Amino acid sequence: MQTLSLPRTLISAAVASAFALVAVNASADLSDRYVDNDGDLMADVPSDESEWVDPDTLVFAYTPVEDPAVYADVWSDFLDHLSDATGKEVQFFPVQSNAAQQEALRAGRLHVAGFNTGGVPVAVNCGGFRPFAMMAAEDGSFGYEMEIITYPGSGIESVEDLEGSQLAFTSETSNSGFRAPSALLRSEYGMEAGEDFETAFSGSHDNSVLGVVNEDYEAAAIANSVARRMLARGVVEEGDYEVVYTSQTFPTTAYGLAHNLDPELAEDIQDAFFSYDWEGTALEEEFANSGEAQFIPITYQENWEVIRTIADANGVTYDCD
Repeated sequence: MQTLSLPRTLISAAVASAFALVAVNASADLSDRYVDNDGDLMADVPSDESEWVDPDTLVFAYTPVEDPAVYADVWSDFLDHLSDATGKEVQFFPVQSNAAQQEALRAGRLHVAGFNTGGVPVAVNCGGFRPFAMMAAEDGSFGYEMEIITYPGSGIESVEDLEGSQLAFTSETSNSGFRAPSALLRSEYGMEAGEDFETAFSGSHDNSVLGVVNEDYEAAAIANSVARRMLARGVVEEGDYEVVYTSQTFPTTAYGLAHNLDPELAEDIQDAFFSYDWEGTALEEEFANSGEAQFIPITYQENWEVIRTIADANGVTYDCD
């Protein structure tokens, strides 16, 4: 991939300071449908066994992508493994948008899921999502960077050149597709969406990348892990776009389950993630393109602290009810 000769840029001291001011307040804001007696910022498993759910068919959804059918195949072997581990039928639910995935969780139609980075706090606070795993490289390292990209010849060679241009976001719940770049542009460059640059919402990182490549958008904020997988599949080619900014590393998609699943079933689901053998699978082939090779355990309280802080810096609230 052709990139401009810029050094890797981390969130500046100014941005970090701005985040630090709100960090002490970055905490759970759970819907009143849930309780958090253990202080882990997630909905507790109901204490009343009559509220536990033990469905005959588990419904699994991966974060929305440009072509959900591709990912139904990518996840098929893992879902067979999940079925064997739990003794349940498992159905892949090809969600078309972040909003649809969140609503399915809240309505009790979704049991196991991978939510995008910025959508995790929404799912936790409004849908009772309990994340427990994330993909990582063989050495245990994980994460992705937010990039601002443009097409060759656009005239945008730096972040400052976005002034007066159009920047595409993915959705308002996305970390790299909206919240992180919004905080960055406001705190470090004094640029506000709708005032200093025009905006559009593409719906997904895939759409944003393709929109830039096809020159529908002058620039876009994306997760570079998605772009790498698109390059590996030949959806886009080397040199189709240029990178003008790269952020610090963020945690990637979190995998978890509904808070009210029967605890024994929930344990079986978690065991299935950590016992899965990636070798020779479609999952390995797809996610090796972004350097991922295993599931590792995470905690929402620790691993999503920076994401909650970015959300607070953007004034995000969770009006779930």
